[in-house]
Amino acid sequence: MKHKYLTKSFRALGIVALLLVGQSCKDLLEEKVISSISDDYLATTAGFNSAVNSAYSSLRNFYGTERGLSMTEYGTDLYSAGADGSFKGFHFYDSQLIGTVSIIQEVWEELYKGINTCNAVIERAAAVPGVSDAIKTQRVAEMKFLRAHYYFILFQQFGGVDLRLTETILPTKTTKRASEAEMYAAIIKDLEESLPGLENKAKSSDYGRATKAAAEHLLAKVYLAKATSTVKAADDYAKAATYAQNVISNYGFKLLPDFASVFVQGAGEINDEVIFAVQYTSDPLTNISDPTTNGNGNNLHLLFGMQYDVQAGMQRDIQYDRPFKRLKPTTYALETVFKDRVNDSRYKKTFRDTWLCNTTGGTFTNVFDNSKKSVTFKAGDTTIFVPGVEWTLAQRAAKPYQVLVPSLYSLSLFPTLVKFMDPLRPDKTYEAGSRDYLAFRLADTYLMLAEAQIKLGKTADAVTSINMVRRRAAFSGKESAMEITAADATMDFLMEERGRELLGEQTRWLDLKRWGNLVDRVKKFNPEAAVNIKETNNLRPIPQTQIDRSDKGTDGASVFPQNPGY
Repeated sequence: MKHKYLTKSFRALGIVALLLVGQSCKDLLEEKVISSISDDYLATTAGFNSAVNSAYSSLRNFYGTERGLSMTEYGTDLYSAGADGSFKGFHFYDSQLIGTVSIIQEVWEELYKGINTCNAVIERAAAVPGVSDAIKTQRVAEMKFLRAHYYFILFQQFGGVDLRLTETILPTKTTKRASEAEMYAAIIKDLEESLPGLENKAKSSDYGRATKAAAEHLLAKVYLAKATSTVKAADDYAKAATYAQNVISNYGFKLLPDFASVFVQGAGEINDEVIFAVQYTSDPLTNISDPTTNGNGNNLHLLFGMQYDVQAGMQRDIQYDRPFKRLKPTTYALETVFKDRVNDSRYKKTFRDTWLCNTTGGTFTNVFDNSKKSVTFKAGDTTIFVPGVEWTLAQRAAKPYQVLVPSLYSLSLFPTLVKFMDPLRPDKTYEAGSRDYLAFRLADTYLMLAEAQIKLGKTADAVTSINMVRRRAAFSGKESAMEITAADATMDFLMEERGRELLGEQTRWLDLKRWGNLVDRVKKFNPEAAVNIKETNNLRPIPQTQIDRSDKGTDGASVFPQNPGY
């Protein structure tokens, strides 16, 4: 059975952390926390279990949301801005990217609520009656995994933050920014201390809980980031490789035979490739009545779609989803990263190429395809085809449907990512998706291992790791053609391979930051973002609320300074 996050209001435990940034300076000093659940509730068996489950809920603020996507995929070498969007500062790196942007504050506050819940459980677990020592040990290990996870997200986005490793019980304005060394030390310590207590298996017996495999996967990612930081150590890549190899070798994970099957919604989400998933529910009442359990759902299905629903013969429906037109793939992503369409199945299985008439049909003159003046369809006919390459006017004119070629791509019409489509929604306007968000999966582990191996000079090993992913991605019978040789096993190749495999999966901005080439690659491959991006954009602006509600120094300035350049 899937592990269900907390369904009621134990999230009050995190309010004291929120008060650090969430009230005016005057109100902060007078705030009284009032909840229907007393602080003593955590000392009960039910309260302890609720607190543990509650700590997982903050994952849903970042993964599978427009907030998290804006901070991980917008403004990269692979995605540029579509026609619509409320947070285009993350695309353009312009004056809209400031510390008062709502999603910056929301991510900050929600992750600190999660951290404070973790702190409370870790500190109070020993005194809770009615829970075995073995379960307490496991739950504390889960909390250390989550605390490290939340701090790693904050650290990668904002740099050193307020490193709180004990429960914050009363509102406070006393804050400070931890150093890079302090951040890495705390994150790694939590993850390494969690390993003995976590379940030593691929899937938790209560699906959704963190396992030892999930912690080792995250440790590999942390060490890869540390290896390019100012506090890098000679053995960082070796440690990253060890942890990634452990995940691959010790738990029975397997790459699924078909790339597309990784993203099958429903029971298919619990598969041999998934190491750690963030859970969502399909219960519409839960989505509406209690945002602490499901938030706004996994809404990534909204954000990658082109505006098919105003085209000839088409209307919005559940299958093709509700197109918010937020992210448009760059020319580099489509023509270079996904250049191979003969051997590699991932272009075909990543983007939708065909739309079928979902109206009663008729003759239509609202055409974007300039090879024809009108089109006639009946229900079920192909209305739009996206070949992914240029066709001549004559080739397009010969087809009874509209052909969307690269020269006709626009801010509203472009290849649509299908990984996150959600046909199980109850109606065509419903925004809260129910599919689990696959936060860690084995293909990512193989590519992290390959990255470490390349950096260690173990080229032959890197070839083996990369070829595991590429053979799975091949069209049937093309496996050998997909294999690379030692000459191909370079960081440049790996960067593109991660783009092919993980497009849209909330990794790219963090990858570019880790590799130290965010600015360079955006300038090369994303013309819209190239104008404004600069080195200061390797960090996000600190929420202005955090700065304003921290103590002031003798010079009158906040002791919690803004990141340079904002």
